[in-house]
Amino acid sequence: MRLTKVKTVLSLSLLTAALIVANCAQNSADKPLTKEEMIKRGSYLVNSGSCNDCHSPKKYGPKGPEPDQSILLSGHRANLPVAAIPAGLPDPNGWVVMGNADFTAWAGPWGVSFAANLTPDPNTGIGKWTEADFVNAMRTGKHMGTGREILPPMPWQMIGQMTDEDLKSMFAYFMSLPAVPNLVPGPIPPQAAPPATAE
Repeated sequence: MRLTKVKTVLSLSLLTAALIVANCAQNSADKPLTKEEMIKRGSYLVNSGSCNDCHSPKKYGPKGPEPDQSILLSGHRANLPVAAIPAGLPDPNGWVVMGNADFTAWAGPWGVSFAANLTPDPNTGIGKWTEADFVNAMRTGKHMGTGREILPPMPWQMIGQMTDEDLKSMFAYFMSLPAVPNLVPGPIPPQAAPPATAE
């Protein structure tokens, strides 16, 4: 009789503990992140996702190009000249994509694209964007979610599969950065269609 009571109490205790753990897990999943938590998560996502590779101007050090921390994520520098594309490139049978030494400008069959200023500067960055603008841009591949196409090599197709919370966290991090006035040039369309390949 006593053993049965002990088993019943133990079973009820384990069941209660399991319900408490399940309830805590559900509450933590439903609990929205604070602004500070969003910025911290956004920083993690942006830095582990290599956004600095294209969106941050570089300084050359002993190990080669490194993001310039003083103008982090400010995009292709407005005063940086664009080199001419060598004749015959891009070549669908050879080299198709080229990048500048700063890794902020890229040329390919789409023309020339420049990494955007992701700082909260209201005139040259994303300071006038809303959280929804950013999420829509990453989901649709359109500037501000409705404008011109976002061009390669920006991997919006992959980033657009992230959760709303992750995209909002990235936006919160971008908006926490110092605003850097830097007017990035618009894309340059291809001068001619790539040559047709022989069949």
